[in-house]
Amino acid sequence: MGLPLLKRLLIPLLLTTIFSCASAPERTVVPLELPDRFSTTGGLPLPDLWWTRFEDPELTRLIEHALSHNFSLKSAWDRLSQNEAILQKERAGRFPDLEFQGSASRTETHGGSGGTLNTGQQSRAFKRFSLGLTTRYELDLWGRIDSLETAAKLDVFASEATLHAAAMTLSSQVALAWFQLQEQYGQAALLEKQLETNKQVLELVTFRFRRGQVGATDVLQQRQLIESSQGELATVTSRMHVLNLQLSVLLGQPPKNRTFLKKPLVNMPPLPKTGVPAEVIQNRPDIQSAYFSLLAADQAVAAAVANRFPRISLTAQATTSGEMARDLFDNWLTSLAVNLVGPLIDGGNRRAEVRRNLAVASEKLNAYRHTFLEALAEIETALVQEAQHHDLITSLEKQLALSQQVLEQIRNNYRQGASDFLHILDALLTQQSLERTLLRARREALEFRVNLYRAIGGGWEMDPPGSEAIQTRTMAEFTQGETP
Repeated sequence: MGLPLLKRLLIPLLLTTIFSCASAPERTVVPLELPDRFSTTGGLPLPDLWWTRFEDPELTRLIEHALSHNFSLKSAWDRLSQNEAILQKERAGRFPDLEFQGSASRTETHGGSGGTLNTGQQSRAFKRFSLGLTTRYELDLWGRIDSLETAAKLDVFASEATLHAAAMTLSSQVALAWFQLQEQYGQAALLEKQLETNKQVLELVTFRFRRGQVGATDVLQQRQLIESSQGELATVTSRMHVLNLQLSVLLGQPPKNRTFLKKPLVNMPPLPKTGVPAEVIQNRPDIQSAYFSLLAADQAVAAAVANRFPRISLTAQATTSGEMARDLFDNWLTSLAVNLVGPLIDGGNRRAEVRRNLAVASEKLNAYRHTFLEALAEIETALVQEAQHHDLITSLEKQLALSQQVLEQIRNNYRQGASDFLHILDALLTQQSLERTLLRARREALEFRVNLYRAIGGGWEMDPPGSEAIQTRTMAEFTQGETP
């Protein structure tokens, strides 16, 4: 290739490089319009450790244990460490490389008179020692190295936010499993109480049957009700075992049958202050993770664009050699070179890489917007569900009070022979069903509050697993019949 042709190829490329910009685009923090306020708000601000609002020491200990022992959360810590190592690797590109080479050789020559070998031939040995230092440094003219480092730094921020999002999810999962377990404990106690009541009614019906006041059908119906209660009790017992296993896994413990502490469901704490939507949404760790991932993708685009431009690197070398090791530092040979390397023909490889990174950035932007909308929907959904559920609980409490009055009245009528057994059976079924429904509704209300706390909560300071700042607890602290 002649020099004129080489100039015609390189000069336009260099001019394009000089007047081009490989910087990442600016991103706005809020990609969508937000409402001025949420539909409902409370008066108390939500603390970072939101589970303390329930004032349940056992729940607090369970969540703390899970945050330091759960293996999925430990995996999130490992991913954060990986991205921190990648950042350190990209930062190394800002500094020159320094390498050394050293060698030692020994050469022997043999020769005789007249060019023939004989017993009188002479031999000579030559020794050679050499030492060299080489350093290389790339001039980051187009910001490629800076973009790669910035992208790695943003990936670290995204991983840290993802870690906090995982911790938020884990803590809410523990709380939900704990409340579900306590509800099943309550359902079992309630069914046992109802079963005892049903047996007492069976004694009354049997007594009247023996006196010929009622038929055998009344006795059979009451026995069927008792069997139905025993079947429901077996189902509740099975659910308790399943929840025990699920909670053990969340706590990072082998799943096995154990009985956690039995406690009544906690009272509903006051509604938290939801705050301004823009501030609440941007405080969520999943939103922060999506945003940092978007910014990292923008930096990757800038790095891909800069990779299409020529690279200029400096290479410095110093070498020395001698027949003796002590002579190495007497004479040095130094050199300095400037290298220019630029793509001419690559089959569209670099251009395709730019298009790929642009598509990745667009994907991250859409994912960020979708996460934004989901966050708004989660908060509003939790607020609406809790408000409507409060009305449901109030109605169930009134229904239960009325059903108890109805049952007492029908019992009195039945004892006096003024009512048949079908009425007392229907009233009994209604009252017992309302008792179980009310308990389930109270647990669901707590779940809606957990969802609200998770939706509006942010992150909190955490220490890596194994840190002295984390207090480890044994499973015995959370189970009955065992001592710490």
